[in-house]
Amino acid sequence: MPAQASASPARHPDARPLRVIVLGAGFGGVAFCKAFREPDVEITLIDRQNHHLFQPLLYQVAVAGLSATDIAEPIRSIFRQRPDIRVRLGSVRHIDLAARRVELEDGTHLPYDRLVIALGGATGYFGHDEWVPHAPGLKTLDDALLIRRRLLLAFELAELETDPERVRELLTVIIVGAGPTGVELAGAVSELARRVLRCDFSQIDPTRARVLLVEAGPRVLPAFPPELSEKARRQLQSLGVEVRLDSPVESIGRGEITLKRMAPTEGEPDGPPPESPAPVTLRAGLVLWAAGVSAAPLARGLGVPTDRAGRLLVQPDLSLPGHPEAFAIGDIVSIARAEGAPPVPGVAPAAMQMGRHVARLLRDEIRAARARSGDAPGADATPPRPAFRYRDKGNLATIGRAAGVAQIGRLRFSGWPAWLTWLLVHLVFLVGFRNRLFVLISWMYSYFAYKSGARVVTGLDHPPAPDLPPLGKKPDPRGQ
Repeated sequence: MPAQASASPARHPDARPLRVIVLGAGFGGVAFCKAFREPDVEITLIDRQNHHLFQPLLYQVAVAGLSATDIAEPIRSIFRQRPDIRVRLGSVRHIDLAARRVELEDGTHLPYDRLVIALGGATGYFGHDEWVPHAPGLKTLDDALLIRRRLLLAFELAELETDPERVRELLTVIIVGAGPTGVELAGAVSELARRVLRCDFSQIDPTRARVLLVEAGPRVLPAFPPELSEKARRQLQSLGVEVRLDSPVESIGRGEITLKRMAPTEGEPDGPPPESPAPVTLRAGLVLWAAGVSAAPLARGLGVPTDRAGRLLVQPDLSLPGHPEAFAIGDIVSIARAEGAPPVPGVAPAAMQMGRHVARLLRDEIRAARARSGDAPGADATPPRPAFRYRDKGNLATIGRAAGVAQIGRLRFSGWPAWLTWLLVHLVFLVGFRNRLFVLISWMYSYFAYKSGARVVTGLDHPPAPDLPPLGKKPDPRGQ
């Protein structure tokens, strides 16, 4: 018979509850905690932030479409009616799988009987960490507020400028990466400049702002079918976004980006021939990074196999190899699907399905152990574990006001129907009624009035624009 856990049977006077630690209050961690509730089990939910963040709408905060509180809910508020869940604010320093304990940055050591790692992902720069200060990514509320400050401040500084070249630079936004985040950012920034800010300034014309979406690959939204990718590209161009495909990044500095080559957009004369590409340097008031995602750095220190992006290679049941008591879910894992199918994507529905799968698995094991040993929640003897099966519910991406693309099963559509579907799906997944109500009101106001109510610049007690570019030399003619 498999070895027993250190927990004693519940009927013993010295018995203690089974200790479950959940690391991360993202979609996976919250879904697990909501789905898992058993007597004689104590859950400790640890996150370095005090809120659960609805990341799919983070770009709306970055472009001043929504306020931070519209897409965030305090973790303690979510689980205020769950006395079995202890919420703890803290950052994880180390996980000792052999000793079954978690060490926090404050030096606290927390033992566990079962562990669920749901730490999510981080912005990945493909080994170029020197680009981080000059091209912020978008993973947290702090990232979104930083981008919003730099974006709005670029327009404010352009209003004070008298040099036309400097104004042109400040009103240029370059977004690297044409996945869903990059596409959504590009469309939202263009709409902000052309429709929301167009009457806010007297010295500059915000509608002349230049938004470039740069992608190293041959099409935008590569996870979508080619026909939807092409429709998305056309919708972006109709919003005034310049889409530059087959244009990989060579370097990023303060206020500038160098591309190894820059393919022409539709209707432009050809640039250098493909067999002799020439680097092109572009100046910009803001460069944003949406090209890469990696696993949380802690994953590489667990002694568990990882893929090239640092994601954990888990067992089919989502447990860690050699550690059946520890599980990993969400963006931190890499798990294959059926032969020939792509891996499970790093999206919110997948993380939520993983969280619910692990919750069911642990529930069944605990109940089976009780039945065998007379109410012993810590027993390790387990029934066969089912493998995780991902149910793909489709892909959605919004591009702008009443614009988007959608793939749901065999259905593929774009434009206003796709945007409305995206809107309804995201409202359903928002945590808390207050969030749904406020987001709906904000979107309706923005949609019908072409206004955005969150255009507030914060952080001006510090140097006003330390990350905006100095006046540069004349840009490369191909970047005009």
